[in-house]
Amino acid sequence: MSTNTETKTSQPERSRAVFSNQDFELIRVAISHYLQEIKEQPEAVKYSNLYHRIGRVV
Repeated sequence: MSTNTETKTSQPERSRAVFSNQDFELIRVAISHYLQEIKEQPEAVKYSNLYHRIGRVV
């Protein structure tokens, strides 16, 4: 007689989303505002790219 033992390979749990769509919109607005503050600095390009990538998520 065998009891129900875990001989099957267990599947990892599905990961949950960390941010909601509303969160992405808030982050995008914050980045947009920050871009206005640093628009003359070299790092503005990185934030601009981030802004556009987040726009594709929403």
